[in-house]
Amino acid sequence: MDKIVDIEVESDAIVGREGGFLAIRRLRLRNRRADGSLSALYTCDFLARPYGLDAVVVALYHRGADGVRVLLREALRPPLRFGRPAEDTPVPDARKYLLFTELVAGIIEREDVGIEGVKHRAAEEAREEAGYRIDPESVILLGNVFPSPGAMAEKFWLTAAEVADPAAQEAMEGDGSPMEEGGTIRWVRIEEAIAACVRGEIEDAKTELALRRLAERLGSI
Repeated sequence: MDKIVDIEVESDAIVGREGGFLAIRRLRLRNRRADGSLSALYTCDFLARPYGLDAVVVALYHRGADGVRVLLREALRPPLRFGRPAEDTPVPDARKYLLFTELVAGIIEREDVGIEGVKHRAAEEAREEAGYRIDPESVILLGNVFPSPGAMAEKFWLTAAEVADPAAQEAMEGDGSPMEEGGTIRWVRIEEAIAACVRGEIEDAKTELALRRLAERLGSI
């Protein structure tokens, strides 16, 4: 098979924006091969967000007498409530979703520039979603991943930050969105949280990956 050296764009359009949280970016493309020939024209659709591309994931943790505990958050996720299962799509389970367990996370905003911006956004999300104030300079970087490169260009920046005193929690302000109503938090031993991922009780990929990287970093597993 000939080597692909580039992709040529025949058309580029945003469809389904209409003021929503996400839109579809539709590209009509041809692959350009090393010998100069072009592939057949094909369509590539992926999710686009009108504001913000990447997101930060924050594993908040506390070291106590019984080991390391991490903060888990229960939050509304309407796509899981209404998107699973579709009547004409067989799935292995018929679980009904309302609240979903994950780590603190949020979209990196325009003013969050570079690595310092990632740390700043991690601190802001910790305050908004969990009610804890942390120093951005104390944020640990745990790497970054693309969660679904076939469907979106978003990159997750995995981070962690230590909470000295879990009792020093302030009000969880949220970002004002109804999607953040009813959110709750709980502290769980990191080993128990990872085991819950293995059992399928926690089903969020970014949460499991960040927890495992944090545990390795701290020598907890």
